[in-house]
Amino acid sequence: MPGGPTLPTLCCFLLWVFTIFHKGQGDPASHPGPHYLLPPIHEVIHSHRGATATLPCVLGTTPPSYKVRWSKVEPGELRETLILVTNGLHARGYGPLGGRARMRRGHRLDASLVIAGVRLEDEGRYRCELINGIEDESVALTLSLEGVVFPYQPSRGRYQFNYYEAKQACEEQDGRLATYSQLYQAWTEGLDWCNAGWLLEGSVRYPVLTARAPCGGRGRPGIRSYGPRDRMRDRYDAFCFTSALAGQVFFVPGRLTLSEAHAACRRRGAVVAKVGHLYAAWKFSGLDQCDGGWLADGSVRFPIITPRPRCGGLPDPGVRSFGFPRPQQAAYGTYCYAEN
Repeated sequence: MPGGPTLPTLCCFLLWVFTIFHKGQGDPASHPGPHYLLPPIHEVIHSHRGATATLPCVLGTTPPSYKVRWSKVEPGELRETLILVTNGLHARGYGPLGGRARMRRGHRLDASLVIAGVRLEDEGRYRCELINGIEDESVALTLSLEGVVFPYQPSRGRYQFNYYEAKQACEEQDGRLATYSQLYQAWTEGLDWCNAGWLLEGSVRYPVLTARAPCGGRGRPGIRSYGPRDRMRDRYDAFCFTSALAGQVFFVPGRLTLSEAHAACRRRGAVVAKVGHLYAAWKFSGLDQCDGGWLADGSVRFPIITPRPRCGGLPDPGVRSFGFPRPQQAAYGTYCYAEN
């Protein structure tokens, strides 16, 4: 008909009406299918060593048939470690963590994971995965431990560890290799260290609060990075992480050799403290002692909460070190560690 809308114009009009109608009604095709897992309110769960931690995972509704699979994402290793699988009625644990893990089961939609006796190695990222064969989905949470980072090198000097030796050295001192986020947190709390050290992810870094020429130049303070290094060939120090203690650290005065220090602690039902023990006691128990004492690795150190004259000479709190004296040198007391 003359003057009427052309066919292309009419088609565009009808498409516009269709689009407006579906926007108003809520086009089912524009939304994904049903999601069974509710997003967590808090994605980071804070805890400490020895505590019981709960990682929340809750279903909004249950599919007819399903399983929930809990796993731990291992940093730097591109793999996940299976912890527990449940079908809502029965659960089975796997691996070393499975023996300390159970389902909370606070209600019929609760798939939360409970970890008893939290250990240093438990810190990290976890995945709760719903498997129903059609629309698998998952939520991720991070278990974060309150702790302290300390730099560590052996008696033979700096830059002696490859990655695996650094990892073992931290474990021998009641710790584990620190993560980048732990090192960053320690830097914000005052850690300033000029020697590069391995981190758990396989990178090598060091924290600088006061920029200076020997520590990467006079630029801005921050975390200096050497990037990922060859884990077998390259050698650096280690940055270790430890958390709250189950026992206590105490000082025994005297002028002792290292062997006499071991005997003094044994007489008191204790052992010579490790470096991680001393740092944890300084951090969490407020241990402040202006006396050098032997530690299990043969080093002599002392913890300072309140800096003062003739007590290490530094203006900030910390654990001071006399290095590694000769074991036969009878000049120091000892720090002992006893389980509660």
